[in-house]
Amino acid sequence: MRTQVAIIGGGPSGLLLSQLLHTRGIDSVVLEKHTRDYVLSRIRAGVLEHGFAALMREAGVGERMDREGEIHEGFYIAHDGIKERVDLQGLTGNTVIVYGQTELTRDLYDARERTAGAVIHEAQDVQPHDIASARPYVTYTKDGKAERIDCDYVIGADGFHGVSRKSIPKDKLREFERVYPFGWLGVLSRTKPVSPELVYAKHDRGFALCSLRSQTLSRYYIQVPLSDSVDDWSDEAFFAELKRRLPQDVAEAMITGPSIEKSIAPLRSFVAEPMRYGNLFLAGDAAHIVPPTGARGLNSAASDIHYLYHALVDHYKSGDDRGLEAYSQKALARVWKGQRFSWWMTMLLHRFPEQSEFERKLQDTELAYLFSSPRALGSLAENYVGLPF
Repeated sequence: MRTQVAIIGGGPSGLLLSQLLHTRGIDSVVLEKHTRDYVLSRIRAGVLEHGFAALMREAGVGERMDREGEIHEGFYIAHDGIKERVDLQGLTGNTVIVYGQTELTRDLYDARERTAGAVIHEAQDVQPHDIASARPYVTYTKDGKAERIDCDYVIGADGFHGVSRKSIPKDKLREFERVYPFGWLGVLSRTKPVSPELVYAKHDRGFALCSLRSQTLSRYYIQVPLSDSVDDWSDEAFFAELKRRLPQDVAEAMITGPSIEKSIAPLRSFVAEPMRYGNLFLAGDAAHIVPPTGARGLNSAASDIHYLYHALVDHYKSGDDRGLEAYSQKALARVWKGQRFSWWMTMLLHRFPEQSEFERKLQDTELAYLFSSPRALGSLAENYVGLPF
């Protein structure tokens, strides 16, 4: 098989790039090791910055997002028994859209099917070859048969544990990482959300977040030790602990119900540099991961796709390779800004083990300063709605 762009990874990043390239007449093949049902079963972030939403519309897949997504003009930070609002619209003129990653991915799958886009599921043993040459190719196994795709470029959008980053020689790659000493226990329930906008809560017992996927689907989180497991937490115990960390009026208004999904996500900050080696380009979690605080993960991946899409269009339509040559530098500049913001939000709102009284005082002072300074709030809002590409 021959294509122009071989994309490893059938999550939202790979599918979005494939769909965008299709709109400009550029061929691609997406390889995904799991089934479509498995990919669509993953419960992930659902806060989309305005730049991501614009990309979805440009790809021709924004209709349902615009119809069903929840436009949020702000969010709350709760602390010391009160909650204070960050007015995103007023501070930046922009908003975010709450639209579940599962639904976003389904829209992309449907679009690729409508246009006969090549998405190969259950592709096993995927491996890029000759990525430093002008003739890279990708091999994989499907139904026990060895297959090969020749291409001009390979895009690694296969996540943190994927093969793409591991295909870059170790002496050519630098990795930066911080692993946090806690995780987020998340519960999805078919209940009305407690708040029309997200509530981030800082509490002595630990961080909490009240989020949502729709007006009938709530997503709640609490900070837990890494030693905890899902089996340690019944639904009743989870909601009791969540309510302890929220202001009284929020806790009393909460409608609880059986969990339909429950999981613990460890928190990690990670960046790999560079994001290009030869004709292999990394995108999304293959190159960087952020804590979910601040909702930068999926949005940082979207910025990678923005740069890659325009660089590939410039290459194929006008022979201009400047975008491809500058991809890693441009993508990493925005990635590190997203890392800074996620790290700052995580440090501001979480209770750290062995945190000194001095550090806790600084944390409290940082929060007090934030709501005393319109410029500080403006900086938070600017990062939350998404920095320019």
